[in-house]
Amino acid sequence: MLHAIKPEEHGPMGEAMARAVQTCVHCGFCLPACPTYQELGQEMDSPRGRIVLMKQVLEGSLPAAAAQPHLDRCLGCLACEPACPSGVPYRDLISPFRARQEATADRPWAARLRRHLAAATIPHPGRFRLALRGAGFARAWRRLVPSALRPMLDLAPASVPPALPLAPVNPARGVRRARVALLAGCAQQVLDPDINRATVDVLVRNGVEVLIPEAQGCCGGLAWHTGDLKAAQAFARRNLGAFSHDVDAILTNAAGCGSALHEYGLILRGTAEAERAEAFAHQVQDVSVFLDRLGLRERPAGEGPRRIAYHDACHLANAQGVRAEPRRLLAAIPGVELCELAQAHLCCGSAGTYNLDQPEIAGSLGRQKAEAVIATGAAVVASGNIGCLTQLRVHLAALGAPVRVRHTLQVLRDAYGPGDAA
Repeated sequence: MLHAIKPEEHGPMGEAMARAVQTCVHCGFCLPACPTYQELGQEMDSPRGRIVLMKQVLEGSLPAAAAQPHLDRCLGCLACEPACPSGVPYRDLISPFRARQEATADRPWAARLRRHLAAATIPHPGRFRLALRGAGFARAWRRLVPSALRPMLDLAPASVPPALPLAPVNPARGVRRARVALLAGCAQQVLDPDINRATVDVLVRNGVEVLIPEAQGCCGGLAWHTGDLKAAQAFARRNLGAFSHDVDAILTNAAGCGSALHEYGLILRGTAEAERAEAFAHQVQDVSVFLDRLGLRERPAGEGPRRIAYHDACHLANAQGVRAEPRRLLAAIPGVELCELAQAHLCCGSAGTYNLDQPEIAGSLGRQKAEAVIATGAAVVASGNIGCLTQLRVHLAALGAPVRVRHTLQVLRDAYGPGDAA
């Protein structure tokens, strides 16, 4: 038998998990693409090894506790998917498996507390802003904080930028070419609210009316990737109700959020909202894809930085297959030379809350990515995900590198120069 998993025993996602396991032929092409395999060199910390572990747990031949450490170390970066000649849908296995196992997982108290604090704050901008300010005060007492919680202090920024509220309706400049709804995100609103402002500025300049649904919330990605299915479904249902289908597209400017929205059909599989979730996911586009297809009506006039390094966010490049579009937008800026990073396929180590749960691996990957950026000689590094941008800022600063870290849409907005677009 190819496998002995009985899908009907594993809930609505059982068939998807079984199909992913069955598709794997154990060829090993995923190994050099996997960041944790590169870091640890252990078969069980590779996609192939993890698939074997999950198969055995689902079959009942291996206790879940034996597999848990290796599965916890998976970044969920999905670099294994484009590397796989058999087309294994690893995303259909890892997140549903975590959702199945998380309720009974045996974790140390500090790990449970860390996950609880992240889940209770990050998806809620008001709480997250307060938590970051509190972390700033607590940093002075770092030695008294339990070591398992120190990564949360270390990653907190020295200061929190002021909020930049956006209007619910942002009219297009000139003749309207399209009408979209934008997911504002949760962590991004707190860590770098100018990203949303830049996104709206660029869109309206190019004839796009932008709606910011007031009832929207977190995409649910953080919950989904850590196995909290109930919370992920609640966030998904909220957004299904908040976003109207009467738009040309639902846009995201954070790779992790976009990936999560595309998975609403899987998150809500077997529920009354499953069909609506699939339709919703088909409307979702990354802002770089939407602008590239629409075409820039207003070309940037000013010169940007001469050399810009571009970092592929994993959930943009691997999960959504978006690589060329943001590069074309940046290349439209006069005078720009785009620089590619060495080992660009390797994750920067952010991966949602991964740098809180696995700080050693995340730290090593972050340093390597920062060193790759420095090696390009670029003055600016651009990316399309708030987690990646935060990770790059932390590690570039630690290395003393004066490289500016910017979202792709911030670079494009800055190249337009001052104006009355928004």
